[in-house]
Amino acid sequence: MVRPADSTSSAVLALTTLTLLLLLPSHALSAQANPPQQATEEEAREDTVVFAVDEITVTATRSPREVFTAPAPVLVMDQTLIARKMPNSTSDLFRSQPGLDVNGVGVNQTRPTIRGQRGQRILLLADGLRLNNSRRQQDFGEIPALVDVTSIQRVEVVRGPSSVLYGTDAIGGVVNMITRTPVQDGVHGSVGYRYGSVETQHRGIGRFFGRFGNLDLQAGFSMRDAGSYEAPSGTFGDIELVDDTPVFDTGVQDRSLDFRLGYQLSRRNAVWGKLESYTASDAGFGFVDPLAYAPDQAEVRIRYPNQDFIKGTVGYGVTDMGWAVADRLDFVSYLQRNERGLTMDIATSFGPDAPPGAGMELSSNNFTDLSTFGFRLEAKKLAHPSILVTYGVDMFRDDSQNTDRSVMNIHGFGPPMVDSSATPSVPNAVYRSIGAFAQGEFQVEGDLTTKEDRTAVGALNAIYEVVDGLSLVGSVGSAFRAPNIIEWFFEGPTPEGSGYQLSNPDLVAETSLNVDLGARFRSRWLAAEAFVFRNTIYDGIRIAPTGEEVNGIPAYHNVNVDELLYRGVELSATAFLPSGFSLDGSYTYLDSEDVHEPNNPVGETFATKITGAFRYDHPTNLFWAEYGVRHNGDQKDVDLGTSPIGAVLPAFTVHDVRGGIRLSQSGSGIEHHVGVTLANLTNELYAEFANASFFRPEAKRNLWLSYQLVF
Repeated sequence: MVRPADSTSSAVLALTTLTLLLLLPSHALSAQANPPQQATEEEAREDTVVFAVDEITVTATRSPREVFTAPAPVLVMDQTLIARKMPNSTSDLFRSQPGLDVNGVGVNQTRPTIRGQRGQRILLLADGLRLNNSRRQQDFGEIPALVDVTSIQRVEVVRGPSSVLYGTDAIGGVVNMITRTPVQDGVHGSVGYRYGSVETQHRGIGRFFGRFGNLDLQAGFSMRDAGSYEAPSGTFGDIELVDDTPVFDTGVQDRSLDFRLGYQLSRRNAVWGKLESYTASDAGFGFVDPLAYAPDQAEVRIRYPNQDFIKGTVGYGVTDMGWAVADRLDFVSYLQRNERGLTMDIATSFGPDAPPGAGMELSSNNFTDLSTFGFRLEAKKLAHPSILVTYGVDMFRDDSQNTDRSVMNIHGFGPPMVDSSATPSVPNAVYRSIGAFAQGEFQVEGDLTTKEDRTAVGALNAIYEVVDGLSLVGSVGSAFRAPNIIEWFFEGPTPEGSGYQLSNPDLVAETSLNVDLGARFRSRWLAAEAFVFRNTIYDGIRIAPTGEEVNGIPAYHNVNVDELLYRGVELSATAFLPSGFSLDGSYTYLDSEDVHEPNNPVGETFATKITGAFRYDHPTNLFWAEYGVRHNGDQKDVDLGTSPIGAVLPAFTVHDVRGGIRLSQSGSGIEHHVGVTLANLTNELYAEFANASFFRPEAKRNLWLSYQLVF
């Protein structure tokens, strides 16, 4: 067992000006510093729809703002949109949004992608508290399924670097899942059921709210049983599936439970506590038998036999303090435990140059137990009618314990060579972060933060209202991402089975410089926005060959690439037509480049994406219907490795239709909601970008049905 010693330094912050944000962290990660995370303010808001003029966001600025006045590219996906889309998890909402994509497949294993960045370059939050797992692979990240999608009030997404407010991992963007809280007196809630035809999914859902004088409570559950789905027959690049083909390990059996209790001590003081748990079994990475499309490919199966996540949170808030230094104070502390098992089985032949039948079988098992403790103390002071100051301290501590066992069998060169190991592929480690922060919020903001390993980031954001309903937005800022435990210390076969990864403790933090320019327009009949951006990542961490071999397979390690450049355009609009009709549309363009090696493809998403939706809403909300389409253009600037797809990732177009009806029982306060979705209407064979090099196509035509009783 390896447990490197912790080292911690301290910083004291003096609030000398109301126009500057300073973040002076004190932190340690078993081997190197890691910047802290700040959480956003938890606020209960009315349901809204995307692009509506009364959208509220707290993630972009740490205080409530209408999206129209946020000085950064942000998206808000509300409870109404979630109910209509019937997503398996938050990530599924990203497919139809500008600048956003998904990676991973299956019912619970999809993860977000923002402007071509994914995994540990995206910061995942729940109610402003960090969910990122320091034990995850760089390109995976934690699964949003830890938070039951039916418990979410809204999802806020900041497109682009946000390290000034959130520290490490926010180099590509931030996803904040804000859960529902009681807002009505008495008891109310809902129970429901969802069915999916292709994966034979059955899901039961219940959510209950109560408010009785000074006491409020909330409880919810979700139980799901889903099998693996089938992909349709067809062609995708050079791959052809003759028949509908199983995509194994894409189902799950999982359960979510949560309970919240709050009490208003007085008009000014309130306390609350929350307990959450998520349990999943029989999930997987997704696997198509190579015999169905490329018999010479290695057989790689990665499964997650179990994941158990439990989190307890307590909070205290006081308002109307009237102090010289604070009008409001909030304290939140949490303790969580994340246990996960992983099994990987690889079978491959050594090719025509080796003896007949020569090959390798590898079977490995990993169990990770990650415990986290953290807290946030945040104060607000309205120093002037136009100046809001937010400051405080933020801390978390990860303790990662790992158990590994592997057996490698090499045959075809005489007697089989069997090698067994129980050495952890990643050493046990402690990851600690503590910091102080302060922010002054104006129409034009200046931000600055420093980091103990001499990485500094800052941002200057501005919004200017040209005329009523038309605003210009500008942002210039830098960000960073410190290497995690996996990138520094992992030793073992890569998940795809194509190589052996070596550790590299000499990695340094990635840094970036991002520029965003945009405009927003809103009127009674139209809401639209347009952004262009340029994000340059310095010392970007990528996997690279060492030129050596380990156990007969090529060796790789993570290295710092000099300079990666990402440029793009994001356009979106909603037109509110007469008689309840509306029309949504978006366009995304992304170009990527390795500045010093232009011939080295670094594309991490499709080059273009066009989405559209035509919707009708009945004037009394009795029913609604929608047709949606998404087209992803091909991508030539991509390294697909040994994938049989070909040199170009092909384009695809997906069509969906959905609708719903609401029935009320007169005078009872009870409503019945029925929803139906026909996904992948044309039975298109396709794979999302990150799922293509290790071919994992999406499901064939799928019928989803939902029923909800609201009381």
